[in-house]
Amino acid sequence: MHPRLLPVLTKKPVPSKRVCAAKLASLVSKRADTEVRTKRAERPFSFLLSAPRFLLCPMSVLSTAAGTVHILDRQAAFTELAKRINALPGGRPTVALSGGSTPKAFYAWAVTTGALSSDTLARVEWHVSDERCVPLTSEESNFGNAARGMLDALGVADSLRKPWPVGQAPQEAADTYEKSWRTPARPKLYDLCILGLGDDSHIASLWPQCPLIANDQGRFFMATEWPGRGWRLTITATGLAQCGEVIVLVAGANKAPALKAVCSGPLDVACHPGQVLRKMASRVTWIADADSARLL
Repeated sequence: MHPRLLPVLTKKPVPSKRVCAAKLASLVSKRADTEVRTKRAERPFSFLLSAPRFLLCPMSVLSTAAGTVHILDRQAAFTELAKRINALPGGRPTVALSGGSTPKAFYAWAVTTGALSSDTLARVEWHVSDERCVPLTSEESNFGNAARGMLDALGVADSLRKPWPVGQAPQEAADTYEKSWRTPARPKLYDLCILGLGDDSHIASLWPQCPLIANDQGRFFMATEWPGRGWRLTITATGLAQCGEVIVLVAGANKAPALKAVCSGPLDVACHPGQVLRKMASRVTWIADADSARLL
């Protein structure tokens, strides 16, 4: 080969602009990946800092200012509720049911599964913590729905059914129901009071700005006119404090802000009536699904 041609033949080809850009991108990617691995090595669990607290808890149980929150799916929630009812001590324990779609679903589940024992059905006295001033035959009646959805199907005796006297005028009905509890034979109110939580933070028929929140006159039960929803008969904050145990059922993403406000938000009971439960937090259990507990 001619000596003058040698430099030309051995000279390396000049890479194109596209090849240079690809190599540069590869180098940048490798450097970024190295930095990420280094940070993970320094703080291996830092990604958990932004995760919802209930995902970090292996038993899905949280302690809050308003009581203990159990995060459970529907099947587990209903199983836990039935377990609590079956475990009530005493000769004739009292259970207050609640209105709403979740209790209705529990009634159907209890009938289908037979989760409530025969002993429970023979001795538990059934009430509702609040009621609309409508006949028991109405689809709006909390006790009526409990009877049609569960008590009838399970053969609960009439003597164990204790509805509010809705045939009376609202305040008279509240007075009559109150007197039935003001006896030496009843040292406390319900052994187990089951409640729901509204997306406006209401419990029972204690709605936001309800006058009974600030002054229930030391009564266990009262009548109140809920603007736009009519007259209600309801347990009061004083009454709730006299219950042996309170369980609140919460389900749905729309309830998440309310659950957060009640359990961990600034204290404002007038706006968030569920916060009255903070005074009895040691006896309150919240059974919530993952959607409603996502902000805790």
